[in-house]
Amino acid sequence: MDTTHRKELALGTIWFGTRQDAKRSYALLDHYVARGGRWLDTSNNYAFWESPSRNGGASETVIGDWLRRHPGIRDEVAISTKIGANPTVPGTWASSMEGLSPRAVEEAVAPSMARLGVDVIDLLWAHIEDRAVPLEKQVEALGSLVADGRVRRLGASNHTTWRVERARSLARTRGLAPYDALQLRHSYLQPIPFVPLPDTGHVVATAETLDYVASEGLGMWAYTTLLSGAYARTDRLQHAYRHPDTDRRLAALDRVARRLDATRNQVVLAWLIGGTPAVTPIVGVSDIAQLDEAMDALALQLDAEARAVLDGRDAQ
Repeated sequence: MDTTHRKELALGTIWFGTRQDAKRSYALLDHYVARGGRWLDTSNNYAFWESPSRNGGASETVIGDWLRRHPGIRDEVAISTKIGANPTVPGTWASSMEGLSPRAVEEAVAPSMARLGVDVIDLLWAHIEDRAVPLEKQVEALGSLVADGRVRRLGASNHTTWRVERARSLARTRGLAPYDALQLRHSYLQPIPFVPLPDTGHVVATAETLDYVASEGLGMWAYTTLLSGAYARTDRLQHAYRHPDTDRRLAALDRVARRLDATRNQVVLAWLIGGTPAVTPIVGVSDIAQLDEAMDALALQLDAEARAVLDGRDAQ
């Protein structure tokens, strides 16, 4: 478990090999590592919807090629990838998602490892829930990957809290590795509860989730942390985020950003990284300037006054 949290953010690689060609992807990877970055977050289904073949695997392939171009760099980076949501029939997602049956798990992990060119995956996520397969079978299939050394840790992405807790309990009773990390959509701005998001499959972190993670000492990872550029351009805010509390939070962000000479994005990332529970934000970028802005947030210290403003606990 993450009993101690290293202050870091993960590089999101969802567009590697599709929207971002190999040259740009390599440059971002090089710069991320040069800035002290460690975690590369990908998935076996990235980004099938952008690929002419409608198959996933492009992102893992680019990362694997980059690793091979840099002998020894594997010791400096950790690989986070996901299985369960890749379409088995091109163009038919979500009806043909591979799921998390024992057979699907086995058939997904080997190709991912081959594309990445690794003999062990540092953190493997169950990308989505699979309620068609008994949870016991999922726990056993995933736990066996840790037991035989192909995977170091397991995480649950886009799962409800009660399913994670049940899976962890099943793993403990069977002497298998449990999920020790959660990955959910989370940011400083919060959507209206129960209002659907246009992003298929996204599960938003709740106060209960965060309490559970902190209480159990799990790792907490967050995606869509910068809301696809909406902090810089509020016209990009999705409908679910257009409510009075958003106005208050944006004003609080601006107060803190001015005082610390930082950007809204940097304050959001620092708020996540230094909070309770501490969060590992996954940040996708399209150029070096955006990457530098994000990495600079690691050095941003939010004092008690700044956190009080952001959390709505200040006197004003």
